Amino acid sequence: EMAGGGVEDVYGEDRATEEQFVTPWSFSVASGHSLLRDPRHNKGLAFSEAERDAHYLRGLLPPAIVSQEHQEKKIMHNLRQYTVPLQRYIAMMDLQERNERLFYKLLIDNVEELLPVVYTPVVGEACQKYGSIYRRPQGLYISLKDKGKVLEVLKNWPERSIQVIVVTDGERILGLGDLGCQGMGIPVGKLSLYTALGGVRPSACLPITIDVGTNNQTLLDDEYYIGLKQRRATGEEYHELLQEFMNAVKQNYGEKVLVQFEDFANHNAFDLLAKYSKSHLVFNDDIQGTASVVLAGLLAALKVIGGGLADQTYLFLGAGEAGTGIAELIALEMSKHTDLPLDDCRKKIWLVDSKGLLVESRKESLQHFKKPFAHEHEPLTTLLEAVQSLKPTVLIGTSGVGKTFTQEVVEAMASFNEKPVIFSLSNPTSHSECTAEEAYTWTKGTAVFASGSPFDPVEYEGKTYVPGQSNNAYVFPGFGLGVVISGAIRVHDDMLLAASEALAEQVSQENFDKGLIFPPFTNIRKISANIAAKVAAKAYDLGLASRLPRPDDLVKYAESCMYPPLYRSYR
Repeated sequence: EMAGGGVEDVYGEDRATEEQFVTPWSFSVASGHSLLRDPRHNKGLAFSEAERDAHYLRGLLPPAIVSQEHQEKKIMHNLRQYTVPLQRYIAMMDLQERNERLFYKLLIDNVEELLPVVYTPVVGEACQKYGSIYRRPQGLYISLKDKGKVLEVLKNWPERSIQVIVVTDGERILGLGDLGCQGMGIPVGKLSLYTALGGVRPSACLPITIDVGTNNQTLLDDEYYIGLKQRRATGEEYHELLQEFMNAVKQNYGEKVLVQFEDFANHNAFDLLAKYSKSHLVFNDDIQGTASVVLAGLLAALKVIGGGLADQTYLFLGAGEAGTGIAELIALEMSKHTDLPLDDCRKKIWLVDSKGLLVESRKESLQHFKKPFAHEHEPLTTLLEAVQSLKPTVLIGTSGVGKTFTQEVVEAMASFNEKPVIFSLSNPTSHSECTAEEAYTWTKGTAVFASGSPFDPVEYEGKTYVPGQSNNAYVFPGFGLGVVISGAIRVHDDMLLAASEALAEQVSQENFDKGLIFPPFTNIRKISANIAAKVAAKAYDLGLASRLPRPDDLVKYAESCMYPPLYRSYR
């Protein structure tokens, strides 16, 4: 380079006083200190003698060397000492940030015990207190401040090849309402289940919260709130940010990244799904995931009570995302397996919202997603009246309001059904329409019961009843894996039906004998592989799969694609 006067500046004197930019990470070796702080590769005391020598770890660790099983045993012992569930959640999150493989090994091997910790119900409390338990940022925050720069924000995320994004705007977290930016706990928790239960590798998962403000006054007044302190943006401002986000996702990660919308408020959830399902690979867990799991539960319940889907009368309490989503999927499956047109199938399904039964005379004032279920009937204002008048065989609660399946309602169900099907699906546990104990006691042990959050087995007159948990975690991880391994470019409703049928097939006679209509979570990875295979098969059949040629054995292929949480050996 020529410096002043055309004389070559051989020794760099002219530039000696300039600031030299040094990139600190361009010459660090993944060893020693930094290796112990990298959750993806850290093994703690499980590093062998040879690894400790090769990677400059000697002295940075105590001399003991233990196996992964031993670490697992110790951490489970520690977790069980905590009396407060939130402490368990914090301990699990700390582990995830310290030692990724151990975290997933723990979750997979102890899924029934730890699922309620990293997911509903404890994750709800974690979101409510996210500001005060906030340690280190997880996931990606996109706010109104980033308008026009969303693509740059995505590029700040260290991973390039992303397969699944879970995104929320925090407006309707579980049954807890608007938690704004603190809703981040949900995408983080969901994606850890995508890995643990569905085997999608952690580095391919991206949790995102879109912060457009919050209408929760408590948070706006909270000095520790971590989000934007303003009322929610709506209308054009809101949709422009989401449009920019969806475009940036496609531009940065391509056509085959699955975007799962999670815990958006009703009005936006339906609009976003309708708008983007034609141009993007999108899935709404609250509308479609819930529906798919519940349909699986119903298909399994039919084996207990007899008859087909079309022989039942359905009554829902709650006509939001979950209620109408489930109702629509039931109608779809019914019309597929009978020759009935979709509209006739819908007529077997009744919904009660906060103002009473959805009926023809209310149609004008109803939101668009409720209209297909407003049928000819006199107006009724209470659930009890609806139960007595319609005599449903299946009662499903998606209201978000606890204790709404009262003793009168449940006893009425039992009076005209030999085996009433009762699903109380609202989360967390405190919002459940009735408890397992109430359902079994009030129906004198005849109920076929499932709930959204877990309940313990119930003793009734000397018999033990094991309530099923209609948990989306049965479907979305396997569904996501199926989409990813087939390289699907769109989600079709038939893929959801395939997932439901695959899940219902996994319920064994032994499960039915205990009163279970969902398989136990213990072999969830096998269940997920089977769901993934069925979903992928459907994507191939519909011509939506881009990963060619189609593998011969999709179950084997799905299993071979699953992330193994065992430690690797380092040279």
